[in-house]
Amino acid sequence: MAVPPPPPFPAAPPMAAEPSKPALRAELRAVRDAFVLDLAPGERARLEALAADHLMRVAGGARSIAFYVAMGSEMGCAAAIAATAARGIAVALPHVESRSAPMRFLRWTPGDPLETGWRGLSQPAAESAGIDPDLIVAPLLGFDSALNRIGQGAGFYDRAFAALPDARRIGWGWSIQQRPAIGCDPWDVPLDAVVTEAGVIEGNSA
Repeated sequence: MAVPPPPPFPAAPPMAAEPSKPALRAELRAVRDAFVLDLAPGERARLEALAADHLMRVAGGARSIAFYVAMGSEMGCAAAIAATAARGIAVALPHVESRSAPMRFLRWTPGDPLETGWRGLSQPAAESAGIDPDLIVAPLLGFDSALNRIGQGAGFYDRAFAALPDARRIGWGWSIQQRPAIGCDPWDVPLDAVVTEAGVIEGNSA
């Protein structure tokens, strides 16, 4: 009597596809927005001041540091800028004219006026003195322990990192923005460290 063949093994479930970068950006932005919205009054400023303290401990001998003016739920730089200026370190802010033009870093002193630029960015006047910063503090939507960064997608910071290879690259964001892994494109430039309100992440530390 013929032995019937064994039933076939069930097909393995398909692996979940990695989210596209636009989808990941939307997810990360929503998480960041919810985190900031849930903070108690005064807590955001307190956490940003903690991050400023962490940054000052890793700033080393930087003579100039580039920051940015936060928008929405981005972690703000005001406390870090104040601490930097108090130490006599030059402050720079990015200036953007269009998506196709390279971002420039222009010297700025706290209290100086700012203009509204590309997509509502607050930035120094175009005629302000240019500066090549020793350290670049970069906003981000997400990061991982390998120091990969995902930003808004315009590529300004990746191009700036490539143009200023000697500048230290410091990601700046909330600790809840960390992910197990961030997919990279060939042109993405990894960070040297990430500073959050919880501390500093360097190398492969979790």
